[in-house]
Amino acid sequence: MPAFDIVNPDAAFPLLLICDHASNAVPPELGGLGLLPDELQRHIAWDIGAAEVTRELSRLMNATALLGAVSRLVIDLNRPPDDACAIPAISDGSLIPGNQGLTSFDIQRRVQTYFAPYHDAIAGEIRRLKNPALVSVHSFTPVMNGFKRPWRLGILWNRDGRLALPLIEALRREPGLLVGDNEPYSGRDLAYSMNIHAGAAGLLHAGIEIRQDLIDTPEKAQDWARRLARILKPLVPS
Repeated sequence: MPAFDIVNPDAAFPLLLICDHASNAVPPELGGLGLLPDELQRHIAWDIGAAEVTRELSRLMNATALLGAVSRLVIDLNRPPDDACAIPAISDGSLIPGNQGLTSFDIQRRVQTYFAPYHDAIAGEIRRLKNPALVSVHSFTPVMNGFKRPWRLGILWNRDGRLALPLIEALRREPGLLVGDNEPYSGRDLAYSMNIHAGAAGLLHAGIEIRQDLIDTPEKAQDWARRLARILKPLVPS
């Protein structure tokens, strides 16, 4: 099973799109991690709708996109590999049988097979595009721990708001759109891929989190991609 998918690999527009949690796929040798198929359709396994948004953004903006090709339950591409939650034993109350009692060899095999190639590909595309802006696309579940999240989307950033803050301002001008600033997660805490590749290198960057019930069909995801492309494209220096 490949570690990632690449979309529009020859694009020259100075923007790299990444989608860490694009897939709910589990390599056959891991036996579905011991989960029932329905569990792998839940938000614990992937960011519902994020891949469709990313692919359509790539097409509309003529930008290269890299999408993780394995479930976040196999290994979370958006966390340091030594993070205790990178290969979760439990996720949102669900026990993950295939992640119990892993040896250091088991963990390193997942890091070397899936995590490292994905991040190497991101670094390679940044070199090819000569330091582009980077946008990381995610989605979030509407309810977490009993809290109904009110935001339609959130923009994540850490110390550098050169792209994120104008993006928040532009989105907030859209009618009826409640936009979170580092909500429902903070780019200071949960944005490993964006921070390690873009923040540390001084590149323009932002994370986009869209509520999953707004993009859970191809049609809705494409609608959101069109809106985001219209707003985002003028903010990326060409």
